[in-house]
Amino acid sequence: MRLTFALFAVFSLLAVYLLSLIWPAAPWLLIILVPIIARGIADIMQKRHTLLRNFPVVGHARWTMEYFRPFLRQYFFESDTDGTPINRMHRDVIYQRAKGSRDSTPYGTKLDTQRVGYEWIGHSIAALHHKASDPEARVRVGGPQCTQPYMASIFNVSAMSFGALSNNAIRALNKGAAIGGFYHNTGEGSVSDYHLEHGGDLVWQIGTGYFGCRNQQGKFDPVSFAKVATLPSIKMIEIKLSQGAKPGHGGILPADKNTAEIARIRLVEVGTEVDSPPGHSAFSTPLEMMHFIAQLRQLAEGKPVGFKLAIGRTSEFVALCKAMVNTGIYPDFITVDGGEGGTGAAPLEYSNSVGMPLREALAFVCDILVGFDLKKHIRVIASGKVFNGFHIVKNLALGADICNSARGMMIALGCVQSLVCNTNKCPTGVATQDPKLSKGLDVPDKGNRVARFHKGTVHAAMEIIASAGLTHTAELNRSHIYRRVSETEVRRFDEIYSNLLPGCLLQEDKPSKFAQAMQEASAESFMPQRYITETEQGLKAVI
Repeated sequence: MRLTFALFAVFSLLAVYLLSLIWPAAPWLLIILVPIIARGIADIMQKRHTLLRNFPVVGHARWTMEYFRPFLRQYFFESDTDGTPINRMHRDVIYQRAKGSRDSTPYGTKLDTQRVGYEWIGHSIAALHHKASDPEARVRVGGPQCTQPYMASIFNVSAMSFGALSNNAIRALNKGAAIGGFYHNTGEGSVSDYHLEHGGDLVWQIGTGYFGCRNQQGKFDPVSFAKVATLPSIKMIEIKLSQGAKPGHGGILPADKNTAEIARIRLVEVGTEVDSPPGHSAFSTPLEMMHFIAQLRQLAEGKPVGFKLAIGRTSEFVALCKAMVNTGIYPDFITVDGGEGGTGAAPLEYSNSVGMPLREALAFVCDILVGFDLKKHIRVIASGKVFNGFHIVKNLALGADICNSARGMMIALGCVQSLVCNTNKCPTGVATQDPKLSKGLDVPDKGNRVARFHKGTVHAAMEIIASAGLTHTAELNRSHIYRRVSETEVRRFDEIYSNLLPGCLLQEDKPSKFAQAMQEASAESFMPQRYITETEQGLKAVI
């Protein structure tokens, strides 16, 4: 678009000159053309707005439409807090924090406090004061078998691969992580040069395709894994079982997108179609998975190793916990991805109807870990529509220790939600491999924005915690959060979600709520026990 603008400027000026030869009034057209050209040059030179750098002059239409949006909504749309994928209120807060602008708003609550589902924290009369200079709360990740524990921020960059995001977007996210002292999850596309350029802390995600640690047959390769896992920037390893956008669904890297650079980073053959299967080949049972975790931890020289999943059949997660108890091998962390999460493109049915929502999944995972007396060894990371400080507080109150954000960080980068992420035509240069578009994303500016968004959001979370009379995130629990469950009834989270006693699921008298999942789960198989025989008999009958 910048080249198009340059050609427009040259040819329009030339046209005015030629026209002036036959029409004396033609130079007056410069009154219109010169300001347009000057505006376009200014747009190209500035670094704050990638959209304007990539689309000089015409990019201003976006802000024009945004100005008129409140008036249009008043007559044609619903309330201003509605909308997808991120409502305007959350988006504006992210923009303001990323730019370092004042993020306070006048005229009180912007949400309908009488609607079912409205949530808030109960503040304390003995509230505390959290100063901007106070240190950020940190969480130690690393269980009894970890020799290189990591002190993590409570708010970090969720998994987004190079390939899905542009090289400059990856650079800016990692620069922000380096400035702000938080981690940057690589996504399953492996560790690129752009992840390492600014030295920000990394969580290396290992998916079913084993990109960056695979052999020619697409199976896990310990040698190539150890080579990357021991890099100083790699702080933790995450095995991806499933993701919120499309749990239980594999992926395909088309041949035309498998460039020489992508192939080198992912250890695949250039120009070929590469599959990411729905499931892992390195293990097939919960017991085998625990031994795989132990193997990765050893190869990574004692760094924390965990896994990420969206909760589907509950008995399968119980089976994992039974395998932990049986083997004595514990993951150092578990990332819970909500079914509503995910920045990537996915089939509509998967986006809307597959995977447990984050709140229910998070409460379930924490309850089961407590019931097996494993929570003391394992940190829980929540991922799914985390945009502001209160979102962090709610997740921590449910039992999480840390939160990740993908969409929030993309908005901080300058994403304007054009919803063309899967077309390679992202106008802001975030989700594209087109160098003409990604070049417009200024890494130093956007890296600072990501760092400011992180700092402001964490500070907001800590202020809320202090308002409840608490000094650390670890003091939050389910009694602090309230939800309107009907027009006339309000309940606390500890009245909505269970609070199990440590180790109660290891006893004979188990809570009835989890009896079915406990009965179905086995450390020797992901398939529910009562269905194994029935499935075998059914297959024989069909055959």
